[in-house]
Amino acid sequence: MPCVSFRYARTGMLACLLLCLIVLLSPLSVRAQSDSPSIFGVVEGFWLPEQVCELGAGWERIIFDWAQHQPTGQDDWNTLNVDDRWLESARACNREVVAIFKHTPAWATDGIPNAGLPRGLYLAVDDPNNLWASFVRKAAEYYAPRGVRRFIIWNEPDIERGTYGFVFDGSLDDYYQMLKVAYLALRQGNPEAEILLAGMTYWHDINAGRRLYLDRLLERITADPEAAANDYYFDIASLHIYFRTETVYDIVRQTRQLLDQYGLTDKRIWVNETNAAPTDDPLWPVVRPQYQLNLEQQAAFLVQSAALSLAGGAERVAAYKFYDWNLPPGGEAFGLLRADGSRRPAYDAWAMVIDRFSDVIRAQLAQTERVVVVRLQHQDGMETFVTWTRRDVYTQIRITAAGVPVVLHDQYGHETSRNPEGGAVTLALDAARCNRVDGCAVGGTVRLLTQPGGGTVYELTANGLLELQFQ
Repeated sequence: MPCVSFRYARTGMLACLLLCLIVLLSPLSVRAQSDSPSIFGVVEGFWLPEQVCELGAGWERIIFDWAQHQPTGQDDWNTLNVDDRWLESARACNREVVAIFKHTPAWATDGIPNAGLPRGLYLAVDDPNNLWASFVRKAAEYYAPRGVRRFIIWNEPDIERGTYGFVFDGSLDDYYQMLKVAYLALRQGNPEAEILLAGMTYWHDINAGRRLYLDRLLERITADPEAAANDYYFDIASLHIYFRTETVYDIVRQTRQLLDQYGLTDKRIWVNETNAAPTDDPLWPVVRPQYQLNLEQQAAFLVQSAALSLAGGAERVAAYKFYDWNLPPGGEAFGLLRADGSRRPAYDAWAMVIDRFSDVIRAQLAQTERVVVVRLQHQDGMETFVTWTRRDVYTQIRITAAGVPVVLHDQYGHETSRNPEGGAVTLALDAARCNRVDGCAVGGTVRLLTQPGGGTVYELTANGLLELQFQ
């Protein structure tokens, strides 16, 4: 979960019927569907299986709590922590469960319960006294026939002791040993297992003036002479990105560049957590010193983050989180669903992302000082332009179009069509909502245009049309 509450950083009846008919019959109005699960997921959807199935999430992250699996010793195996019925429900809905290992049992560490290093961590992987290796091997064996084969190794190890969100009381070398042992033991338990690095906060290092934890970790991994023979002990790098739209692309790209810099060009990137929790929810107001956001901004951020993550090179993206369970009154609320089960507008925005973005084969970013456009190329040859403003200034863009009605969506998936005028469609983009403390943390409301490929995008400026260049 996020480790600091403020870190990161809608003529007549005949005309209406004709319009509806055009939309229904237009080949642009329906995206090609696939039997493959969506690349977009949620954190902890299992609490409300019918609702998360309706959403269409392709995967979910669940905590596989070591301290609850083995509360008193190695002979314990309490799987109520991850109930088999949750896994069965996910499989029935074509949703993959991705495990995250956390929390050292008190009996298994000489350090702080939950955060301490496992006893025997530096022993051989086959040594029964390497408690961490024994647990992850058993987990891989047990959960393989239940459809779980991807495992995230701990959470945010870059948070230091004494800081909110601290969960790992070890050095970078200790985390590398945790990763190395987990990789080897998990592959023993399930040769098809894939291992994900812990998601990291990014901003703890930036704010402290340190090299990124990920940078230092990759340096450590690639310096190990045994690492190359073991595929460098991981398959996927994980990211947690919150609150500020304009950081998403940069963080994903920087991660790609770091992996490539160390020769790890085959390693993939997942954004395992992203969201911008609202403060201005009439049904759940929250007080915090930064990021005063309303429900519309939360929805906008999720769409923007999904598009920018794809443009940056991420393979999968998950919204943190699906449901606000067990929150104290006034607690920071990230859920697509509130604690009472009611839907925030973000639910519809994420449903739109799942429906519209899951078949994307290429994503490109173009931006000016005032506007952002992400071009998504779909498997069927269609393209979608995802557009919003960066500043608190009303902006217009013009997109060249084919001679057929183009399909427009708002950030909640509501659909209309429009005939191009003069070979193009002009979109009016609302100004972003900004303030003195946060600046323009989240871009303006999102508008989407879908059409056959080949469009060109221009910003309408005081000096005429400015063509946007896609990276």
